[in-house]
Amino acid sequence: MAKGFGSRGMGGMGGGMNMNMLKQAQKMQQDMLKMQQELQEKEYTASAGGGVVSAVVNGQHELKNLTIDPEAVDPEDVEMLQDMIVAAVNEAMRSADSDASASMQKLTGGLGGLF
Repeated sequence: MAKGFGSRGMGGMGGGMNMNMLKQAQKMQQDMLKMQQELQEKEYTASAGGGVVSAVVNGQHELKNLTIDPEAVDPEDVEMLQDMIVAAVNEAMRSADSDASASMQKLTGGLGGLF
């Protein structure tokens, strides 16, 4: 047997600390799965053009609803309507991403680079 390694394991380190770390990692994994499911079910709303276009997305980045006020529909300026739709959808997506990042930060407690 190699010097310094007895029957107690690596240099006498007990298994208690490793088991505690394993339990904490398992709890964090369960919490992360729960958080991911909750985030996927949440809906995020954003509007553009002073509220004439409103978009709702979920945490899976799926567009769930798009509302366009009839006064926003100008056959002479379809491009502006398209821009407002893109702006509203993108802002709703950014809200979903921001919420996910904040939730992950809270869950990992600043472990950042590890996850």
